[in-house]
Amino acid sequence: MSTAAPRISINAADLLAGLAIAGLLVPEAVAYSGIAGMPPQAGVIALFIGLVCYGLLGTSRFAIVSSTSSSAAVLAAGTLALAGGGLAARVAMAATLVLLGGFCFLIAGFARLGGLSHLIARPVLRGYTFGLAIVIALKQLPHLGGWPDLHGDFVPLLIKNLVETSNQVHLVTLGTGVIALALLFACERVRRLPGSLLVIALGVIASGWLAARGVPLTGTIHLQMSLGMPTWPSGDQWLPSVEMAAALLLILYAESYSSIRGFALKHNDPVQANRDLLVLGVANVLCGLLQGMPVGAGYSGTSANEAAGAQSRLAGLVAAVTVLLMVLLLLRWIERIPLAVLAAIVIHAVSKSWRLSVFRPYLQWKRDRLLALAAVVAVLSLGILNGLLVAIVFSLILLLRQLAAARLDVLGRLANGHDFVDVAQHPDAAQPPGILILRPEEPLFFANAESVMGLARKRVAERKDLKQVILSLEASPDLDSTALEALGDFSAWLQSLGIGLHVARLKDETRDLLLRAGLPQLSPQALNNWSVEDAVSALLGAPSSTGNEFSE
Repeated sequence: MSTAAPRISINAADLLAGLAIAGLLVPEAVAYSGIAGMPPQAGVIALFIGLVCYGLLGTSRFAIVSSTSSSAAVLAAGTLALAGGGLAARVAMAATLVLLGGFCFLIAGFARLGGLSHLIARPVLRGYTFGLAIVIALKQLPHLGGWPDLHGDFVPLLIKNLVETSNQVHLVTLGTGVIALALLFACERVRRLPGSLLVIALGVIASGWLAARGVPLTGTIHLQMSLGMPTWPSGDQWLPSVEMAAALLLILYAESYSSIRGFALKHNDPVQANRDLLVLGVANVLCGLLQGMPVGAGYSGTSANEAAGAQSRLAGLVAAVTVLLMVLLLLRWIERIPLAVLAAIVIHAVSKSWRLSVFRPYLQWKRDRLLALAAVVAVLSLGILNGLLVAIVFSLILLLRQLAAARLDVLGRLANGHDFVDVAQHPDAAQPPGILILRPEEPLFFANAESVMGLARKRVAERKDLKQVILSLEASPDLDSTALEALGDFSAWLQSLGIGLHVARLKDETRDLLLRAGLPQLSPQALNNWSVEDAVSALLGAPSSTGNEFSE
C-alpha cells in the first residue's frame, strides 16, 4: 500500500465543518490544560500544531488531532511524580515528556509498529476509560464548586479530601458550574444546538458579575511560541521519564487508532497505521519544543468533525486557521471564560464514558469481564498511569495463561466423511484403527510445549493397539527452539516404542523449519500431509477422498 497522503480537495462542506468545530476545540483545549495542571496556552498551542500537522500529513479525512483528556491526565500524573508541585518545573518536565513521547512515536513509525495499539485490549481500554472519567470528574470538582485544589489521582484520597474541605465550597462558583452542567445535558436533547458554545457565551457575558463575586476566570493566556532546548532529565530520572513517555505513546495511539480506524471502517476508507504514527510523532515533537500538550486523534473531536459534515482533511486545516483567528481576535474573551464553565464542559465530555452499557457485551458474551473490572479497579486504586500499566500487564498475563494451558484434542472421523473433529465434543466420531490423531489447541511455544507433549504421551499410553500418531499443527504458524526440542523428544520416544509419527496441516514456514531440524522420524514424507485426511489415507493405503488442502 502506498504511503502517499490522500489528495486534499476544496469542498464547501469542509469549510463549514472546520468553522463549526473550531469553536468547540478552543475551550476544550483550555480545559484539558487544566486537567494536566498546565497553563491554558499549552492546550491552545497543541491544538494548532495538531490540526496543522495532521491536516497536511495525515491520512484520515475525519481525525482531529488535539490534546485529549486521557493524555492530559497521564501527563498530570507524570509531571507531579517527576517535578513536584511547582508550575515552572512541571511545565519544563511536561515539555520533556511530550518530546520524548514524540520520539517514541517516530521510532515506532520507522520500525513499522502500526499494530502497537493492540497491546491494549479493548476491555482494558474501556475499563481504563471508565475509571479515568471518574478520576477526571473528581479532579474538576474544585473548579466546579470552589473546593481547594486536589493533588494526586488516588480516588479514595481524593474523595476524603473533598469531604474534609466541603465547608470551603464557594456557593456562587458551585451554582455557576451546576447551571452550566445542567445546560450541557439539556442541550443534548436539542439536535444541532452547540451546548458548549452556549454555556461559554453565557459565561463570558456574565463574567464581570461572576468575577466580582469571587468566581475565578481562565485568566491571561500567553501565546509566545519559541523553539528551545528541552530540560533533559537527571541521571535518576531518565528511566521514569522514558516510562512516562512510553505510557503517553500507548494511550495516545490506542485512542487515536481506535478513532481513526472506527471512522475509516464506517466510511470504507483505507488505514495507514505506520504513517499515522509518524505524523503523530512529528506533531508531538513540535508540541514538546513549543511547550504544548501531547496530542492525539481524540474520539470527541473526530466524531464532531464527522457530524459537522467534513469530507477531507481540509476541515482540520480550516479549523486551524479559525483557531488562529480566534486567538488573535477573541483572546481577551477566551480569557474571561469562568473556570467553573470549563470544568462543566470537561465533566460533561467524560460523562459519556460512565455508561455501564459499554460493559454489557462482556457480560453477555461471558468473556473478559474480569479484565474490564480489573482495569477499572486498577485506575481507581493505583492511579491513572500505574492503573493503565497494571491493567495492560494483567491482560498479558491472562493471555499468557491461556496460551500456556496444555489443551490437546483427540480427533476422529465424523460420519465417514473427510472431516476430523474432537471426539470429546463429538462422541460419534470414529478414530481410525491403529492411528491416534492429536491436535494442540494453542500454538506450541516455550510456555506450553513440554506440557502439551506430556499430554500427548499420556494419550499414547492409553492406546494399546497404536501403530501411528498424526500430529495436526494447524494452530502453530511457527515453532521456537523449546517447542522443537519437545517435539524431537516426543518423536524419539515414539520411535523407541515402535510407533511412527506424521505431521499434518503445516504452514510452509513450519515445514521448512522441521526439515532443517531433522527430527527423528520426521522425513519429508512425514511432513507432506496437507490435511489430516491425507495423513490418514496415506497410512491406511487409501487415496484421499478430497484433494482439498483445507480439509480437516
